[in-house]
Amino acid sequence: MPMVRTVLVVEDDEAIRLVLRTNLEDEGYRVIEAGTAEEGLVQIMDERVDVVLVDLRLPGIQGLDLVRSLRATSQVPIIIVTAQTDSQDVVAGLEAGADDYVTKPFVAKELMARIRTQLRRTQASEDEVVEERQQALICGPIELRPEAAEVLRKGQPVPVSRIEFYVLMELIGARGRVLSRDYLLRKVWGYGNAGDGRVVDNLIYRLRSKIEDDPANPQLLTTVRGFGYRMKA
Repeated sequence: MPMVRTVLVVEDDEAIRLVLRTNLEDEGYRVIEAGTAEEGLVQIMDERVDVVLVDLRLPGIQGLDLVRSLRATSQVPIIIVTAQTDSQDVVAGLEAGADDYVTKPFVAKELMARIRTQLRRTQASEDEVVEERQQALICGPIELRPEAAEVLRKGQPVPVSRIEFYVLMELIGARGRVLSRDYLLRKVWGYGNAGDGRVVDNLIYRLRSKIEDDPANPQLLTTVRGFGYRMKA
């Protein structure tokens, strides 16, 4: 029997949780729920969770703080849920470490597609690390070790999320070639069509804060305006 995937829904609105549970269970997922971030943190410790859906507007501890807490200790895919299409919530959520986002009112089919994409990417990434046994990738002071799924900067470990790791691997592996946002969205996030470039831009911003001496003046991970991003060869 195929493994049943578990989705943690952190949402304070009971009606929305019911809709999410119904749609997720119809797709064959096991669903656990939390009405607050505090409850979500307890659930993530007690359960094996494959994907987390987080509403950013929660009572008590806010959704952004929950995302930061989860990302500090786990690489579980996180999809944020926000009420506005073009808002600071989206940017803040991505900067906090979320992998993707959907907006309210959400379309069930779109949300299910986003979840499947994250699960496929997670499985594919794990398979690549196990099967390919790639040699370390070097870029200046940065060393990426696919077999150990770790990044070093000047010999010291750099904490990165699963998505950050695979974006960095693509960029270093490109050996100086420019990679477009659309390419990274397809290759890393698994989007079949062009997605929101802000997902990539905010991830690049986070990576620079971790690997550059001066993130405001990047020397390793640079922007090629109108084309995309490039790692120094």
